[in-house]
Amino acid sequence: MDNAAFNYVLLAWALLAVAVFISLFFINAPYGRYLRGRSAQSVNGKLGWIIMEAPAPLVFAACFLTGYDTATVTQVVLLILWQSHYIDRSLIYPLKLRISSNPLPLTVLSAGFVFNLMNAYLNGSYIIMNTTRYTASWLHDIRFLGGLSIFMVGFIVNRHSDLVLYRIRQTLQDTYAIPQGGLFRWISCPNYLGEILLWTGWTVATWSPVAAAFALWTIANLAPRARSHHKWYREYFNDYPEKRRALVPWFW
Repeated sequence: MDNAAFNYVLLAWALLAVAVFISLFFINAPYGRYLRGRSAQSVNGKLGWIIMEAPAPLVFAACFLTGYDTATVTQVVLLILWQSHYIDRSLIYPLKLRISSNPLPLTVLSAGFVFNLMNAYLNGSYIIMNTTRYTASWLHDIRFLGGLSIFMVGFIVNRHSDLVLYRIRQTLQDTYAIPQGGLFRWISCPNYLGEILLWTGWTVATWSPVAAAFALWTIANLAPRARSHHKWYREYFNDYPEKRRALVPWFW
């Protein structure tokens, strides 16, 4: 794909994220607590999640392999950052969580699969095509160092929040509880905030328009869902903390 075509695809990709962002304020993606009944067109949640997320690490690695012979140390570091998140997200996350055994609609699986396929291709291609930008000196650039710091903060927040939710599910089985600890003290969905911070950090660290589009997609998907989760918590629990916000401490 030449640069002009790549840019057109990227623009369409970003505009689609805006459309998804708007639509998700009116509908809830039908999985997790928003799944009503078991659809005949669904698969086991664990298997479905693995299939859905698999393109992210595999396609990115495939893109990297097309230029591995000229890859710089910076490109290798970026590969490691990407894979550190997605190997955990595509394998460890679904296998350890009981709730992921719930049915996953094929519509959700298909949409997620296509998204991860496209997103990994765009990010992987951009990284491996820009050898002259991502030289060893980029590792000392303030943009990389600042972005890496944000990435790591987001990674830690996301994983810690997932651990809190995992412990609730392990302890209470089929019963919901009000999450406590960490950023749950201030917001209902710190796991989503962590994910947004993580990919915002990736955007700064790579300083790429493709990564910016990914960060936009992350916000478009998770901000409306955080709003829905927050509303659900407040309706389900009479004693839900009044000062707790949905996604951004003290503000929203």
